[in-house]
Amino acid sequence: MSSHIKLWDAPLRVFHWSFAAAVIAAIVTGWVGGNLMPWHGRLGLVVLGLLVFRLLWGFVGSTYARWSRIFAATVGVRDYLQGNWREAGHNPLGALSVLALLGLVGFQVVSGLMATDDIAFQGPLYALVGSDTGNWLSGLHRQAKWLLLGLIGLHLAAIAWYGLVKRKPLVRAMIAGRMRREHPAQRDARGGSLATALLAVVLAVGGGLGCAVGGRQNAATTCGAGA
Repeated sequence: MSSHIKLWDAPLRVFHWSFAAAVIAAIVTGWVGGNLMPWHGRLGLVVLGLLVFRLLWGFVGSTYARWSRIFAATVGVRDYLQGNWREAGHNPLGALSVLALLGLVGFQVVSGLMATDDIAFQGPLYALVGSDTGNWLSGLHRQAKWLLLGLIGLHLAAIAWYGLVKRKPLVRAMIAGRMRREHPAQRDARGGSLATALLAVVLAVGGGLGCAVGGRQNAATTCGAGA
């Protein structure tokens, strides 16, 4: 029996690092504002596409990437805190962290699509909701960034604690896809073919582009009606 198991499939690892880079870039461009706001909007669409991919991959990806596995882990908090957790993949607290981060980033993307800064930026779906709803969502979008920063900070602190205290190299596992086997019952991840991943990528890209193009068309229609 090998001393390591196949844990994270390649599509999930590419998603993870792309998602981290896109979210950080979106935070920075939104914080700086000004001429970077168009890039903030574009990065929001990139994040949207990545979220669509992750949603799909949670159903068709390999063992430890699946939503069924993640949601099952969330009910094992007591076992984990008592030191009785034996499963590979996300532990209960990690699963809750994943759901919280993806959910909050999803909210930021959706609210950003309909937000405005009243200066130079309007989300591609702003014309669909009107100024009152758009301004309300803009306020929520700005306030939720603090919660997002807090969750990111907790995520990074947890990774550091696991690496330095528990000697579990989570970053290395998310790069190489393999993790040291801690219990004999832990098994390699299965499923998640390349063809399925490519289909999920196509659907994700189509979702992001469709939102961008549809938003421009709605905006043009609204402007034309106003004229």
